[in-house]
Amino acid sequence: MEVLDPIAVAALDAQGWYEFLLKKYFVWKYTAANRYASTTKHLKLQATSLGLDGLLEIKRAIFQAAKVGVREGLVEAMTVKGLGPAGASGLLALLFPARFGTADQFVVKSLCSVPTLPERDAVRDMNPESLTLADAVLLIGVMAAKARSLNQTFATTIWTPRKIDKILWAIERHRDLTQGHV
Repeated sequence: MEVLDPIAVAALDAQGWYEFLLKKYFVWKYTAANRYASTTKHLKLQATSLGLDGLLEIKRAIFQAAKVGVREGLVEAMTVKGLGPAGASGLLALLFPARFGTADQFVVKSLCSVPTLPERDAVRDMNPESLTLADAVLLIGVMAAKARSLNQTFATTIWTPRKIDKILWAIERHRDLTQGHV
């Protein structure tokens, strides 16, 4: 998934898009068996009610909305049943790493430990396990700002919101492992 080709995903037909979501993205995002089962149940019901062509229309809308803005991309990605703000941001981060990062509980917990973060109070007020659309927009904004700052500081273009989210995720997972929370 880390070397995902967005152009190849954009070119998927209806069956390919459904298979990508069901067998690749949801497997990657929802590693706990119960979470995978519950989210894919919603996706399967949506595929039945809308049909695969309906899911294909959602894919097209996601690709269009992601060009417009963070909020718009999240709103469209959340129309895939089973994806809340965290799951939607993860999908967008894989497809558009230069514009999106994954806004999930690990990012929230990691950002709470950054004493100089201007948005720290707002991040501390979030429920890490039940993020809202507004929370995800704010978190992606924080990651995008950090990527821009690093690129400017080091005169490069390699930093992306996705790379920032991976670092924040790793920091929090390391903290959990060293404190015996996993």
